[in-house]
Amino acid sequence: PRDLSEGQRLALVLAVQLAAAPDVLLLDEPTRGLDYDAKARLAAILRAMAAEGRSVVVSTHDVEFVATACDRVVVMAEGEVVADGPTAQVVLASPTFAPQVAKVLSPRPWLTVAEVAAALELPRPA
Repeated sequence: PRDLSEGQRLALVLAVQLAAAPDVLLLDEPTRGLDYDAKARLAAILRAMAAEGRSVVVSTHDVEFVATACDRVVVMAEGEVVADGPTAQVVLASPTFAPQVAKVLSPRPWLTVAEVAAALELPRPA
């Protein structure tokens, strides 16, 4: 592990935690040091864990990751809950919490590039 970059070390720690297949997973800033592809893989893994009935709690400032990976958001400030609800509802309610896609394409309710791509797909001619 000494020859690994900071991002690789963090990815290794995540891999070790995920390999244990815990029923409850608590992650603090799990995307720190990860590139875009690694973040996408992590989001898919966390969504799959949640779909299996496991509890996943993520503490992060990465709103793009939240938009991709989370179905519920609790925003806290100074130890108090200031917002709690479905991801789209919470992050679209304030430009402070919104991912870049939502800021640029407001008032459309899209949070991720994947949602925009899906919305723009046109039926293919036969």
